[in-house]
Amino acid sequence: MQEIQTSAYTDVLPQKQSFSQVLTSYFQLTKPRIILLLLITTAGGTWIAADGQVDAKLLLMTMIGGALASGSANTINCIYDQDIDYIMERTRHRPLPSGRIQPRHAVIFAVSLAAISFLLLTTFANLLCASLAMAGILTYVLVYTHLLKRHSTQNIVIGGAAGAIPPLVGWAAVTGDLSWTAWTLFAIICLWTPPHFWALAIMIKEDYAKVGVPMLPVVEGEETTARQIFYYTLALVASSFLLVYPLQVMTPVYGAIALLLGILFIRKAWKLMQTPTDLTEARSVFKFSILYLMLLCAGMAIDYFPMVRSVFH
Repeated sequence: MQEIQTSAYTDVLPQKQSFSQVLTSYFQLTKPRIILLLLITTAGGTWIAADGQVDAKLLLMTMIGGALASGSANTINCIYDQDIDYIMERTRHRPLPSGRIQPRHAVIFAVSLAAISFLLLTTFANLLCASLAMAGILTYVLVYTHLLKRHSTQNIVIGGAAGAIPPLVGWAAVTGDLSWTAWTLFAIICLWTPPHFWALAIMIKEDYAKVGVPMLPVVEGEETTARQIFYYTLALVASSFLLVYPLQVMTPVYGAIALLLGILFIRKAWKLMQTPTDLTEARSVFKFSILYLMLLCAGMAIDYFPMVRSVFH
C-alpha cells in the first residue's frame, strides 16, 4: 500500500479552474449524495423526538450542522483515500486524485466545516447534539477509514456506526438526551449499512481487489457476501418493528409501511443469495436499499401526521 501512496500522484498537477468550478469541486469533496441520506435519518430522529411538532428553526440548524459535520468527515475520508481513489477508475476523477483540489486546502476545508458545525449545533441545539456530530466524524475517520477499511472484512459492519449517528444527533437536538427509541434508530441504520454497502462491493469487487481493500466479496467471495446481506436484511426488517412494539412510538400505519418495504427488501436479498454473482441483482439490492431507507423515514413522518395520531391515540 505504501507504494501506491508514494507513486500514484506523480502525474497529477494542480488545475486552473473558474470560481464556479472551484465551488463545485469543494461541493463534490463532501460527497453530497451520502449527506442527503444522512440528513433524511437526522430529520427522522428530530421528527420523532418532537412528536411531529419540531421547531422549524431548530430543525434547519440541526440539518445544516449535521450536513457540515458529514461533509467534514467525507472530506477527511477523501484525503485519506486519495491514493486508492487515484487507482480506482470509479473514483479517479474526484477532486483530490484529479488535482482539482490540493490536500492542504482540503484539510483546511474539513476542519472549518467541523468547527462551524460544532458552533451551530452548540448554539442552536445543545452540547450533546454537537458532541455526537463530532463523535460521528471521529468514528468515520479513525475507526472506519483508518483502522478498519484497509484491514478487516468487517469494516462496514463496525464502521457503519458512524453513519448511524445522525438520528442520534436529531434526537438529542430536541430532547438533550438519548432514549431507547433513539438507540433503536441507531440500530436500524447500523443493520441497514452492510446490505447497502456489500451490494455495492459486489458490483465493484475488482476495483477493491486492485487496491487491496479487503471488502467481504474480495476476501470471502460473492456467495458468502450475498448470504450475509440476506441475514442482515432480516435483522434490519425485524428491528424496524421495535418502534411499534415494544417501544410503541409508532402506530400500525408505520408498521404497514415497514412491513411492505421489508418484504420487498427481503425478496431482493433472497434473489441475490440465489445468484450471488449476478451484478444486476446486486445493483437492484443496492438501489432498493437507498429507496428503503428514504421511504422508511417517510413512513415515520407520515405516522406523526395529526390525522393518523387522531385515529390511534
